Amino acid sequence: MLSRFYALRKLKRFGFVRRCSMDFVSKYQGVVGRVFRNDNSSSSEDSYVERLLDRISNGVLAEDRRSAMVELQSVVAESNAAQLAFGAMGFPVLLSVLKEERDDVEMVRGALETLVSALSPIEHAKASKNEVQPALMNSDLLSREVENISLLLSLLAEEDFYVRYYTLQLLTALLTNSPNRLQEAILTIPRGITRLMDMLMDREVIRNEALLLLTYLTREAEEIQKIVVFEGLLRKYLASSKRKEDCLELLNNLLRNIASNQVLLRETMGFDPLISILKLRGSTYKFTQQKTINLLSVLDTINLLLHGGQQTDPGKDTNGVANKTVLVQKKVLDHLLVLGVESQWAPVAVRCMALQCIGDLVVSHPKNCDALASKVIGEEPHVEPALNSILRIILRTPSVQEFVAADYVFKSYCEKNPDGQRMLASTLTPQPHSMVNAPFEDDVNMSFGSMLLHGLILSESDGDLEACCRAASVLSHVLKDNIQCKEKVLQIELEAPRPSLGAPEPLMHRMVKYLALASSMVKDGKAGTSGPMYIQPIILKLLVIWLFGCPSAVQCFLDSRPHLTYLLELISDQTATVCVRGLAAVLLGECVIYNKTSDSGKSAFSIVDAISQKIGLTAYFLKFDEMQTSLLFTSAKPALARKPLTRSTAASMSEIEDVDENETTDQKNEDHPVLAMVLDSQFVFFVKELEANIREQIVEIYSRPKSQVAVVPAELEQNSGESDKEYIKRLKRFVEKQCLEIQDLLSRNATLAENAAKTGASGSSQLEHRGTAGSERVLVETLRRDLHETSQRLEALKAEKARIEVEASTHQNLAAKLESDLKSLSDAYNSLEQANFQLEHEVKALKSGGALPIPDIEEIKAEAREEAQKESEAELSDLLVCLGQEQSKVEKLGARLLELGEDVDKLLEGIGDDMGVPDDDEDEAE
Repeated sequence: MLSRFYALRKLKRFGFVRRCSMDFVSKYQGVVGRVFRNDNSSSSEDSYVERLLDRISNGVLAEDRRSAMVELQSVVAESNAAQLAFGAMGFPVLLSVLKEERDDVEMVRGALETLVSALSPIEHAKASKNEVQPALMNSDLLSREVENISLLLSLLAEEDFYVRYYTLQLLTALLTNSPNRLQEAILTIPRGITRLMDMLMDREVIRNEALLLLTYLTREAEEIQKIVVFEGLLRKYLASSKRKEDCLELLNNLLRNIASNQVLLRETMGFDPLISILKLRGSTYKFTQQKTINLLSVLDTINLLLHGGQQTDPGKDTNGVANKTVLVQKKVLDHLLVLGVESQWAPVAVRCMALQCIGDLVVSHPKNCDALASKVIGEEPHVEPALNSILRIILRTPSVQEFVAADYVFKSYCEKNPDGQRMLASTLTPQPHSMVNAPFEDDVNMSFGSMLLHGLILSESDGDLEACCRAASVLSHVLKDNIQCKEKVLQIELEAPRPSLGAPEPLMHRMVKYLALASSMVKDGKAGTSGPMYIQPIILKLLVIWLFGCPSAVQCFLDSRPHLTYLLELISDQTATVCVRGLAAVLLGECVIYNKTSDSGKSAFSIVDAISQKIGLTAYFLKFDEMQTSLLFTSAKPALARKPLTRSTAASMSEIEDVDENETTDQKNEDHPVLAMVLDSQFVFFVKELEANIREQIVEIYSRPKSQVAVVPAELEQNSGESDKEYIKRLKRFVEKQCLEIQDLLSRNATLAENAAKTGASGSSQLEHRGTAGSERVLVETLRRDLHETSQRLEALKAEKARIEVEASTHQNLAAKLESDLKSLSDAYNSLEQANFQLEHEVKALKSGGALPIPDIEEIKAEAREEAQKESEAELSDLLVCLGQEQSKVEKLGARLLELGEDVDKLLEGIGDDMGVPDDDEDEAE
């Protein structure tokens, strides 16, 4: 063995290291050789490691070998060069110790500890990116052979505590550096996972190491997940009340998107062990870091159960619905309300995740929605509905994350819950003006709706629109897809801040006023006093949802003429964000497509004219394109989407107490969590569909002129008693009005052409394509109509052509038949003419006494008859058939007469004699 080391040392120094697939050591010697040649300072570590390995392998005294093992572990743990040298030479020696010297516990411990050090990166060493990492290289070398992993797993059965402990640490290091190889090796080794699971029943330190290893193994390896579940982890390990908190991350790996495992947990163990972790022991409960991590982990587990398994059709997630039903039956909603609403001393991360679980628990589940609506918070006599308490959190909390989580509860509660929306809307009752400036503390005895309206108008006292935009977000959930709630809220009128300022105004007008106030503060550079950058998007989202599919809301919005002017200015405002300009364009588009009024200045045609004159259709459509290509829209995610929770992320979350919202007031910051909530994937999809409808309707209205003359056919006729001169004048006026409409259309087309030219001059091919989209749509609409008319004419011509072709084919076939018949008659006539000419010639020759031989009259008659018979064969065929039938009848009659005793020959005597007389006369005449 030592001679091999010296030979390898010599080869490395001269740079002639070669690979040898059959030699365990030579698998990485080429890499190690290059590293040693480039680093002369490593020669001393190389020699030192070599001497220590020689003492371990060939030493005589046990103490000397153990001392060498301790020194080897120390140098490998501190030097990269020593790790490289050990990777090239040390594995065979230490693996031999593990195989053959099991009785020497000290040596086995030292070998395992040395291997752990060789596979652990040295933190204080600053290695470059291109430099070989010894820990990774050694891990790859050790994990290449399945027998090595099998040897390590067999050590888990040893009685010595440190042997098992270092073995688990070594496997964890291998999993960190070479996860795929270790997973494949463990799957191929019989009872590999079972041996690891047996460690879960060991002492706490061993159990924690085994639990950490199994957690890493089950994160992405589905086969290992199945084996762990099959081996009964849920039954063996969760049954212990002292240990269930430690394996939550492992449990989450087994439950994530796997419906069968969730069903197994629900039907066997149940959810009681998980819910017991949520129980707080009195108001003096102290949230230590470990307890906070445990709560975050179990809340993540509940969140996984609420989302159910990975289903192809989300609407048919029966497992998720069953989990929600069972969890509510187990009173989990009460524990979540305590954590998220009542326990304001709890960490922010715990409160936020509890609120998110409440939202997931009630979404698309009517019974759970009713359960939440019936819950009360507090103790008698100071109790209030849970929804009121959650609304107060939204209006009061200084934490942006908590506001987002609480808002998600209302979003989930109102989704596909029209009864709940109507219940909340029915409580919207304005308070007297004296209560407007009242502080939040006075809203304890208010109803949900009164508290919400109080939050909407509270900003009038100090100009802070933060509470207003938060209340507006909740109101948007109440109004979404519910026409009755929209009509109800339209009837709400608020008193003016001062009676001298005028009569009460609708709530919608007040919201537009706050939107304009926020815009003016942004222009004046006072964004810090008006709140963060998400105020305008939230109010615009409320108005967009309010006007969608509600003509009466559009009418209310347009009742104030400054609203339309303000929207046009906001769309053209370059200081506003892309999101604000785009949502304002969507809101203006809704005023067109849901506009049912015919009043001058408020009709859809008037609004389209205003867009064309103030902005230009091309620039208007560009606002949609800019919004759709912005980062907020292209990276939109589902509400409160998050990554899987691990113990490390849970620990970092537990240390975060709050995030100051003033740190994110930059108007160009598009990564704000509230903006991600406002523009979630559901709302983005809604806006995209609405935008397509807006484009189509505006182009149709713009390409179709306003009807300035009622074209009635009766007006084109001369009235009774009307003179010709007056009739001509009336027709002239009619034609002049038609000319005005034509000029109006020409002016529109000229405007479109000018806008397209301006867009084309910008130098951007992408903007040029978008800029001409509006004019192209108008042109395409006109061409489409012409094409439709032309296609109709073409179809008529094709039908006429087909009819004529059928008639021509019929006549052609008839003509061909007649021509064939004529040809047959002509041939027969020519044949008769030739026969007649020949007979005449022969008669003349006989009369003149020529030398022609006297023909046989009988033969001539026979030939004539035969020829006549051939010419009329078609006519005689029917006659022969008839004669055959008559002959058959005669024979039958004759047979019958014979049976009756009649003389048939006597009866037939004389019949047919008259038929032969003409022949005799004819013969005599000839």
